[in-house]
Amino acid sequence: MQRIRLRYTKRGRLRFTSHRDFQRAFERALRRAGVPMAYSAGFTPHPKVSYANAAPTGVASEAEYLEIALAAARDIEPLRAMLDASLPPGLDVIDAVEARTSGLAERLEASVWQLRLDGVTPQEAKDAAAAFLAAESVEVQRSTKNGTRTFDCRAAVTRLEVVDPQESGAAHPLVDRHTEHTEQGADGPQDGACAILRLVVRHLTPAVRPDDVLSGLRAAAGLAPPVPAAVTRLAQGPLDEESGTVTDPLAPDRDAVAVPAGSA
Repeated sequence: MQRIRLRYTKRGRLRFTSHRDFQRAFERALRRAGVPMAYSAGFTPHPKVSYANAAPTGVASEAEYLEIALAAARDIEPLRAMLDASLPPGLDVIDAVEARTSGLAERLEASVWQLRLDGVTPQEAKDAAAAFLAAESVEVQRSTKNGTRTFDCRAAVTRLEVVDPQESGAAHPLVDRHTEHTEQGADGPQDGACAILRLVVRHLTPAVRPDDVLSGLRAAAGLAPPVPAAVTRLAQGPLDEESGTVTDPLAPDRDAVAVPAGSA
């Protein structure tokens, strides 16, 4: 089998699609594009698709990943283009590599999130971020099917900063210049005060989500935006401990292709 790893986006109104909705749309796109999928064994065979760390419903993303297994080899770029054309605008396949290494899911160690806070001034956001980072721990609560759970959200946050709204769409290393997108809220850009938070969050157990960090900012500094935040995942991948940045999870596969077989 040939294994292909894809990076796709959830933009605009399509951020409200659930992960299950995306799975259905993607499997239809595979059939529409005529992709020669490999199937699981058993009485109810399914196309071999592995999804990795999907963003929550309602959150936009520039960096979602999945892997497919093909029964026959195909050229990577034409395959990516056909799948992209077979999905609705907003669900865009923007990168593809042949899987030459193992452990894609394990490489997704952290995410870069951007939160647009309308009705909050940059100084208010800076003060709240400073209070959050200064705290040894920030406990928040989340309702689960097993009841309310309390956990520390501070430990997962390795970076938290306020960026200029005019620069919030500036290229992150993993944001493609041709497909770059910044959420502007449910009804477009808002007038008045606006703060843009950018944060790096480790993927721990339990997972710390952007809304947990917002709850932590409220608990640590009393920051309570008057309208819901517009949240976008800009990147996810390996965490560089020295620089605190998130790197490209598909880079090892690209590097493996670039190195001739049998070379040292």
